[in-house]
Amino acid sequence: MNLFGIISHWATKTDKVQVSDLERTVIDGLKQSEHCGGFSEVAKGFWMRRDEINTHRLVDYSLRLDVGAVIRRLGFLLELFEVDAPSDLERLRERISATYAILDPMLPNEGRLLARWRLKLNIRPEEIQSVVRT
Repeated sequence: MNLFGIISHWATKTDKVQVSDLERTVIDGLKQSEHCGGFSEVAKGFWMRRDEINTHRLVDYSLRLDVGAVIRRLGFLLELFEVDAPSDLERLRERISATYAILDPMLPNEGRLLARWRLKLNIRPEEIQSVVRT
């Protein structure tokens, strides 16, 4: 079952709801970026809240979910933003298979291959960085 990363949140003074925590929200965005505006929007959200995100928990969640594309996209994202987490990056790299995944499923399936993360970069890293830093 993939029900993890859930916290309680008071919606009103009397109503409590269950929502995903910050790390699970990022993982869900990496899994189904079409529901949140694409990979660039996930990257933007990550960048905006980067000081509050627990990188170790984020990697744990991605490994627990065990979806190759999510693991690849997360590794790429962490390296793109130069997150200092070498052991976490290594844990991700150990789980990569020989197949390639597309970085942003909402964009055309074209672009250069990045062997390190087994990703097809259908959006340039410079474009992502320019979006998040505006």
